Amino acid sequence: MLVTCALPYANGSIHLGHILEHIQADIWVRYQRMRGNNVYMVCADDTHGTPIMIKAKQLHMTPEEMITKIGEEHRKSFAGFLISYDNFYTTHSPENRELSERLFLTLKEKGYIKERTISQLYDEKEKMFLPDRFVKGTCPHCHAEGQYGDNCENCGATYSPSDLINPISVVSGTTPVEKQTTHYFFDLPQFGASLHEWVKTALPVEMVNKIEEWFEQGLQMWDITRDSPYFGFKIPGTDDKFFYVWLDAPVGYLGSFKNFCSKHPEVNFEDFVKADSPYEMYHFIGKDILYFHSLFWPAMLEGAGLRRPTKLFIHGYVTVNGSKMSKSRGTFIKADTFLRHFPAETLRYYYAAKMNNKIDDIDFNLDDFVKRVNADIVNKLVNLAARSSGFLTKSFDGMLSERLPDTSLYQKFADARESIGSLIDSREYSRAVREIMELADEANRYVDETAPWVEAKQNGATPHLQEICTQALNMFRALMTFLKPVLPEVATNAEKFLNTELTWDSVAEPLLNHKINQYKALFTRIDKKATEAMIEDSKADLKAQQAQTASAEGKDSKKNDEKKKESAPDGIISFDDFAKVSLRTAKVLSCEVVDGSDKLLRFSLDFGNGDVRNVFSGIKEFYKPEDLVGRIVIAVANLAPRKMRFGVSESMILAACGEDGKVRLVFPDQGSAEGMTVR
Repeated sequence: MLVTCALPYANGSIHLGHILEHIQADIWVRYQRMRGNNVYMVCADDTHGTPIMIKAKQLHMTPEEMITKIGEEHRKSFAGFLISYDNFYTTHSPENRELSERLFLTLKEKGYIKERTISQLYDEKEKMFLPDRFVKGTCPHCHAEGQYGDNCENCGATYSPSDLINPISVVSGTTPVEKQTTHYFFDLPQFGASLHEWVKTALPVEMVNKIEEWFEQGLQMWDITRDSPYFGFKIPGTDDKFFYVWLDAPVGYLGSFKNFCSKHPEVNFEDFVKADSPYEMYHFIGKDILYFHSLFWPAMLEGAGLRRPTKLFIHGYVTVNGSKMSKSRGTFIKADTFLRHFPAETLRYYYAAKMNNKIDDIDFNLDDFVKRVNADIVNKLVNLAARSSGFLTKSFDGMLSERLPDTSLYQKFADARESIGSLIDSREYSRAVREIMELADEANRYVDETAPWVEAKQNGATPHLQEICTQALNMFRALMTFLKPVLPEVATNAEKFLNTELTWDSVAEPLLNHKINQYKALFTRIDKKATEAMIEDSKADLKAQQAQTASAEGKDSKKNDEKKKESAPDGIISFDDFAKVSLRTAKVLSCEVVDGSDKLLRFSLDFGNGDVRNVFSGIKEFYKPEDLVGRIVIAVANLAPRKMRFGVSESMILAACGEDGKVRLVFPDQGSAEGMTVR
C-alpha cells in the first residue's frame, strides 16, 4: 500500500487541526503493518503558490529560504507526534518537477490540455496579472466577504478571481481591471462519466451525495496556468507561465514516493503508478479539499495513463471546547506548543477515542481530555500492570505461571482481536477504543475481585497468587497490543517490561512460564493546570507572531519613510496617508473618571448601527465627565484597538492643543469649543 496525508502548506506551523489527519493515518498504517501488510507512508510540504511569495516577502526571506525553514519545523512536529513517515519531502523538488511536466505533456499530447485567451484581473498600478491569492472580494456563491480569488473558505466553492464581487488587489489595494492573457486549461468535462463511476467506489456514501451536486451543475474546464510573478514550476515551452499550485501539489504525493524509491531500489516506483498496478493507494484528506482530490486529481491521473487512488479517507475539522479554533482565545494550538505541555500519546489517544470513518468534526474539550486520559490510560490500562507485576518480581523472580486460573476470561480477550482489528481497519477508532476499554474494565474487576494484595498478605507467595497476577498481565498484554497503533511509545516500553514483542496474532495464546522485567511507570497522570498553561502559551505564540509581523512591517515602513523624505519636508505626511484615516461622528453615551489614573476619562461612544466602543482619553484636567455625556464628538473609526493599563481603547477622540496648553475637543454639533467654525 501507498498511504499519504494532505500536504501541509509551507507558510505556517502545524497545529492540532493538521495533526488530527496525520494521527488518523498513522494509527491505520501502524495497524496495517502489525497485520503483515507492506505499507509505505509518505507526505511532503506544499511549497508553491502566491501565499508563499507573500509570506516570504513579509519575513524578508526568499521563498526557498522560508520553505526550507518551515519544512524543518514540520518534520520536527510530526516526529514529535510519532507519525511514522517513510519519507517526508517537499513539492519544490526535481522529482516533483519531472512528474508534473510528465503529466502535463502527456495530457497535452492526448488532447486534454486546451489553450485559451482569457480575461484576467490585472493590477494597473503594479503592472502585473494577479494570481488568485493576490485578489480578495465577496464570494459569488454565498456572498461571504474577504475571500481569496480561487475558493471560498466559508462555503467551499471554487471559482476564478474575475468571478469575485468587488475584487480588490492585495498588492496595491486598488480595483483591478480585466486584461487578456493566454492560459492552459485541463479538459475536466471529458472525464465526467468515468469520474462518476470511480467516486462510487473510492468515497464514502455521504461524500458521493455531495459530489453528485457538482456533477449536476456540470464539470468545468480547469485553468492550470498562473502568470508571472509566481513561485512554482514554469510550464514547459513558456517563458512566463507557471503551473497552478493545485496541479503540482497532489503530484507531490508521487514525487515524495519517487524520492523514497530512489533510496530503496527494491521498491519499483513505476509498478505503483501504472494504470493496472496491483498495489493500493490511499489518501487521507480533510473535507475542505475534496473537490480537488475527487475530480481534478483522479482525472489527471487517468488522462496521463496512471493509476487512480484506491480510496479517499475524509475527515472533518477540529474544534476546541465546542468552538472554532481561536488565536485570541489561545485555542489555536500549535503542535509544538502542545508537546511542551503534554506527551504526544495523550492527544493520539484522545483523538482515537473520538474518531470514526465519517466526516464529523471532532471537539477537543480540554476538561474531558484530562479526565479521559487519566481515567483510561492511567487508571484502567497501565495501573493494571502496576497492580500485579510487583508480586511477580518480588516473590517469583518475575516468572509468569504455567497456567491461567480463568481461561474463558482470557479467551474473551483473544477473540476480541478480530472485532477490534476490523474496527481499526475501517477507521472506526472510537468504537475500537470503547471495546478495548470495556475489556479493561473487566480486567480491573478481575483484579479487584481476586485481590492479589490480600492473597499475598494472608497466604504469602502461593501458586494461586502467581496465577492471578499472570492472568492480569496477560489481559494487560492483550489490551496493550490492541492499543499499540495508538500508543506506540507506551507499547514499546510495555514490550521491554513484558520482555516480548506485542504482535496482533500472538494475542491468540497467553504468555506463560515466561520471565518479565521489573515494572517501570509506563505513563503519568496529566494535570488540568497544564491545559491552562498551554492556552497561555498559545496566546504568547500569537503575540510573538504579531511582533514578528510588526517587525517586518516596520522594516518596510522605514524604507517607505526614507523614500517619502526624498519628496516631502520633515513632519509633512502625504494626502494618501491622511486619506487612510476614517473620521466619524460619535455620541458620548457615558463618561467617567478612571480610578487610579490622573489623566484618563473612560468614554462609551456610539458610532451608530450598534457600533459602541470603549475609549480612553487623557483630558481629565480639561473636562468634567458629566459635561460630556450626550455630546457629539469626532473620533478615528479605523484605529486598531490598543491594550492599556486600565483596559482596551477602541478608538481615539479628535482634539487639539492651543497655545495656552489646554486641550480642546471638537464638537461638530455646535462648532468648536472656542466658537470657531469647523470645516
